Amino acid sequence: MIELEGLTKRYGEKVAVNNLTFAVRPGIITGFLGPNGAGKSTTMRMILGLDHPTAGDVRIDGRHYEELRDPLTYIGALLDAKAVHGGRSAYHHLLCLAQSNGIPEQRVHEVLDTVGLTAVARKKAKGFSLGMGQRLGIAAALLGDPRILMFDEPVNGLDPEGIHWIRNLMKSLAAQGRTVFVSSHLMSEMALTADHLVVIGQGRLLADTSMADFIARNSRSYVRIRSPQRERLLDVLHEAGITVVECGNGHLEVDGEKSERIGELAAQHHVVLHELSPQQASLEEAFMQLTAESVEYHAHDGTAETPVERQQWGESWRRG
Repeated sequence: MIELEGLTKRYGEKVAVNNLTFAVRPGIITGFLGPNGAGKSTTMRMILGLDHPTAGDVRIDGRHYEELRDPLTYIGALLDAKAVHGGRSAYHHLLCLAQSNGIPEQRVHEVLDTVGLTAVARKKAKGFSLGMGQRLGIAAALLGDPRILMFDEPVNGLDPEGIHWIRNLMKSLAAQGRTVFVSSHLMSEMALTADHLVVIGQGRLLADTSMADFIARNSRSYVRIRSPQRERLLDVLHEAGITVVECGNGHLEVDGEKSERIGELAAQHHVVLHELSPQQASLEEAFMQLTAESVEYHAHDGTAETPVERQQWGESWRRG
């Protein structure tokens, strides 16, 4: 388990991490989300003792990172896949890490096989593609067979097969009762992988909840309906006290009602339905809704509603 209590990091006047308190528990995959500049990387670095907090505390299975003997056997991390000596082979990079943490040489062969790099084990890392480098970083995280795994952007540079592989690997690790903490900007991938979410913005905790609860709390859910007996259906729903929003393309939308009740009402009144579908926002939409006020860097797509707005945007662009 990873436990943070009041964790704070300041760089001069800049508060990168602001009083974070949460726990990353075993047996599930916890996703770590936040806009650029939210403090995710700084938080992960403090967990590993690479940065020291200004205030607060962070513990790994009840101890600080520097108190861990042979730390790779407690926590494995992928923070920067490029942090490899380019002149070393994949094998010797892992062997060096193994020897420094009392890990048997046989384990090097095992993790190389796990990540699919056995065939290039003796090749120098500087010749690796981005995806191969990512696999080597994952191998290093797995090297000590740790109970806690921490991954920052683990699918970066991987092809579809590799993405599928790392997703299943993380699920397998969590199913074994391990603690899995993963940060990613790919919302679609996070939605398929994470069970629980920790979301931060401008260094502050915004959410610490299950995936399903996060989406439900930060997005609109509704039922979409389409019927060739539109007017009859409207009458039935109105009589039942159900508020309906009429949309384009013949669709109707209902908030705050279950699709089962609407279907039962239609059946009772012999109204034909061509569509009855519950609609739930995606993780990306819920994330954008929650973090809208926490985004540090706003891009402009160059579009504007009026000539005055277009002129103002153009002047600001020229000023840089």
